[in-house]
Amino acid sequence: MLFFFFVLNFDKIRYVKKNMKKCLLLLLISFVSKTFSQEKFSVYFDFDVHEVNRDSGQKLADWISKNKNAEIQKIYGYCDSVGSHSYNDKLALHRANFIETALRNSGMNMVEKLEVKGFGKRSEQLKDQADNRRVDIYFQLKEEKMSSKITQMKVGDKLRLKNLNFYNRSGVVLPKSEPVLVELLEIMKQNPKLKIEIQGHICCQPEGDREDISTLRCKTVYNYLIANGIDKSRLSYKGFGSTMPLYPIPERNEFEQDENRRVEIQILENQ
Repeated sequence: MLFFFFVLNFDKIRYVKKNMKKCLLLLLISFVSKTFSQEKFSVYFDFDVHEVNRDSGQKLADWISKNKNAEIQKIYGYCDSVGSHSYNDKLALHRANFIETALRNSGMNMVEKLEVKGFGKRSEQLKDQADNRRVDIYFQLKEEKMSSKITQMKVGDKLRLKNLNFYNRSGVVLPKSEPVLVELLEIMKQNPKLKIEIQGHICCQPEGDREDISTLRCKTVYNYLIANGIDKSRLSYKGFGSTMPLYPIPERNEFEQDENRRVEIQILENQ
């Protein structure tokens, strides 16, 4: 009897340990997914000032207009390495507070426990001092369906096909991005008078699109729609290479690269 008691309890212990591992793994996956769903936008400042200049102010205004459904979670201010810690701590916080006020005045959504902090120069310094004079805005997007956006658009308006990604230096769509094409196809079917131009853009290449990847990618979208029954008279496409960047090339960070690397549709008719 004593032997069976130990065997049964040993099996229980193994069962509990096994399930504890599963729970910890699920918690870790949940934490990672939440962490990586958060996005970041950076605003840059001139030396020793806490208000944005005209160029940065315009970029912030453009970002706000395109991300009205964003929920702001954290605002962190930073400084370059010039000056004392105490001075830079105050300057960094002033920058963060300036951006918070601008976002609130623009009607942006904020989480209840918004983090607004100034780190001065105590954080790891980037090589280019200009990149340290910034405020990072951390946010999450509440995605609006493409179909609802289309109904509100007029001739000349553009819509970026978010999450439409391709294999490197190719026009082949990644499998995880195929639902974006399916959604666009359904919109074209449901709106028979809708006509669009598909426009491709690349990032990171000031010398131009030597391989014409931007044309290749928007042609992929064009061919997909035609292959699935959309009349070619309703469609056109054009690759712009790196001639129409949203941010100057070379880009400062991955966010700006991602914004420049895009496929958009422009409304030609929408009756």
